[in-house]
Amino acid sequence: MGTVGHSKILGDSNKYTTNSFLHLVSSQPLLYSMDYLLVFFGLVLLVVGGEFLVRSSVALSFKLHLSKMVIGLTVVSFATSAPELLVSLQAALNGFSDIALGNVLGSNIANIGLVLGITAIISPLAIDKDFYKLNWPVMMILSVALYFILKSGMQISRSEGIALLLMLFVYLWILIRRAKKQRGTQPVDEGIDEGLSKASNFKIILWLLIGGVALYAGSEFLVGGAVSLAENFGVSERVIAVTMIAVGTSIPELAASVIAALKKEKAISLGNLIGSNIFNISSVLGITAIIQPIAVKSNEVLTNDIFWMIGFAAVLLPLAFLPQSFQLGRKRGIVLVVAYGIFISMTIIS
Repeated sequence: MGTVGHSKILGDSNKYTTNSFLHLVSSQPLLYSMDYLLVFFGLVLLVVGGEFLVRSSVALSFKLHLSKMVIGLTVVSFATSAPELLVSLQAALNGFSDIALGNVLGSNIANIGLVLGITAIISPLAIDKDFYKLNWPVMMILSVALYFILKSGMQISRSEGIALLLMLFVYLWILIRRAKKQRGTQPVDEGIDEGLSKASNFKIILWLLIGGVALYAGSEFLVGGAVSLAENFGVSERVIAVTMIAVGTSIPELAASVIAALKKEKAISLGNLIGSNIFNISSVLGITAIIQPIAVKSNEVLTNDIFWMIGFAAVLLPLAFLPQSFQLGRKRGIVLVVAYGIFISMTIIS
């Protein structure tokens, strides 16, 4: 009787253990699904919030009687960088500085390797003289400066954040001056919707509120989902940031570029993408560091990621001039996409 009772207890215990294990295994996909949903909805909200913020900012700028040129070079650029800024700021405030840095480094790599590469494969891109006279040198200076800032103190301090932001203002001042000089000889078309000049004050406030709420909620969902995925898969937040988050925040630019290229319209220009990279370093990291200094927690940021970012930026110069000058064709686009694939593979494997 005792033996039978003991066997029953063991049987019940084994059954309980087995059921617990099966429940744990079956619940894992559900946990992953929830994390993926958080990341997905976070990205959707960031895209929606960014669009409404751009609309409200442009409409408000028209109310303030700013020129289309100034709106295109400053207001739109700041507004379109808002998703990256909110993600990096939210991550830094919550102590996930690897996500704050990885988001910017990964986005800059994706802009050139993925967005520019795919766009060039679909439709060759023309390269203007501003590429090597202003935009590319500024991008390289900021990229190298970021490396030395991170290397020297293993963080971006508030004073360094202010310095990065000041560099952006100098760049914008030069950009506006050059644009004013060229306005008489070249048609100015910043892609600004003039219909927004007729928007009512109520619409502007409503768009601003929707944009602000969507951006805040999107950054919360995205950072939370990314951290949870990193924990579940046993990888660092940095890996998730430079891959999944970076690609996600680059999707709007990629979609717009592909659609424009397929329609044989003017695709996103090389200058716009380089400008986006400049804004990511100077405004996104600059403003984030002013509010919350960004520390380097993973050595791979300095030994891997930032060198990939500098490498993608540097390779644009020879690609722009060899063998055919001032055009980024399909073969060069394939080179960029393949290089980006190698970066993603090496990052995940390591």
